[in-house]
Amino acid sequence: MAAMAAMAVKVQVTFDCADPEKLARFWAAALRYRLERPPEGFATWQDYWRARGLPEEELTDDGGYESVIDPAGVGPRLWFQQVPEGKVVKNRLHLDLSITSGRDRPVAARKAQLDAEAERLAGLGATLSKVLLVEGVPDYYAITLLDPEGNEFCIS
Repeated sequence: MAAMAAMAVKVQVTFDCADPEKLARFWAAALRYRLERPPEGFATWQDYWRARGLPEEELTDDGGYESVIDPAGVGPRLWFQQVPEGKVVKNRLHLDLSITSGRDRPVAARKAQLDAEAERLAGLGATLSKVLLVEGVPDYYAITLLDPEGNEFCIS
């Protein structure tokens, strides 16, 4: 029997959060994604989850869940689920957003592009955490930010 080629596994990134709608809207704008519409035949996600048998006590007014998707279908789906506890420590996993084309451009040009992107993200609700410079690596520049619920992410 011939061995089947292994296929890559599709990834979804899940955020536990207090306000799924707010965080989904932030990340949709940050990544230039779009809010995911309910499946065909359902007016709302609540209708969909009800039909799938989710208990009423788990359905909040806004559903308690949101998701965003890459319009081009390339990037992973991001899922936002409401949880009662707040974020208390640094993330053990974070997103790195590749904004520039890498080190093939001068650091001054990349810095200007990243500073402009950090400003755009701040306008969406992000908070600047720190600028990342690596001593001895003169062409390295990145920025760490926090999303509206305090989750760390970097742009480079």
